[in-house]
Amino acid sequence: MLQIENISFSYGKRRAEVFHDFSLSFEPGHIYGLLGKNGTGKSTLLYLICGLLRPTSGSVTFDGKDVKLRLPEVLQDIFLVPEEFELPNVTMETYVKLNAPFYPRFDAAILQRCLEAFELPATLNLGSLSMGQKKKAFMSFALATRTRLLIMDEPTNGLDIPSKSIFRKIVAQHISDEQAVIISTHQVRDVEMLLDHVVMIEGSLVLLNRSMSEISAAVRCEQRSMSESLEDALYVQPSLAGNAVLVPNTNPDDETPVNLELLFCCAESGSLPESLK
Repeated sequence: MLQIENISFSYGKRRAEVFHDFSLSFEPGHIYGLLGKNGTGKSTLLYLICGLLRPTSGSVTFDGKDVKLRLPEVLQDIFLVPEEFELPNVTMETYVKLNAPFYPRFDAAILQRCLEAFELPATLNLGSLSMGQKKKAFMSFALATRTRLLIMDEPTNGLDIPSKSIFRKIVAQHISDEQAVIISTHQVRDVEMLLDHVVMIEGSLVLLNRSMSEISAAVRCEQRSMSESLEDALYVQPSLAGNAVLVPNTNPDDETPVNLELLFCCAESGSLPESLK
């Protein structure tokens, strides 16, 4: 679906490159987690994918069409929910009338279900909402577009704890096998049960690009007391309750939930097992 081939990009001739000869691909039927430290290029990559930024070399194509051309047939199949955005001072009904016609698979029933799940009225005025309410309303519209590529940058920022749970549920319920979702976030615990594929980047380096099932088959996350051995640990994160450790999974049939925070720290330290590199 989405092919990023050998791209390079910088924010000016005198600025260091954010990406150099960087390649990656995304396929439908997956919910991807895009992870990385601050300043490693996650948001830049999302804007390059949407054609809002243009690579200095290389290409980003969606179904074989270059996204930098911003062709209507490409844009109507991609939707971006940025980390920060403004909504016009209009009702949701007016917003839908103005914007929904651009998306041929827009589903008003999905919009209604999502708004109800977030306990938002369909008659709401977008200009009078709090930050968290704007997030809920805009993400509801985004899911209703049913674009084949849905991109969300820090979608859980500004959401309270119950709303984060609702967010996971409505994404899982309303994404089909024909769609791909890319979620860029630092709040990994908010989404780790939702993702089925993880991509970790550090600038032009791809530290990890694996499915959650591959990760679970390769490593185990365990909690150990301070007195237990750490000889087999790939990465150790001390806490008051003991040590959270990532170890090789010697029994791939016995999978444990993936702790993405622990996994990310392990990948950044270069200690991942060869099966995940």
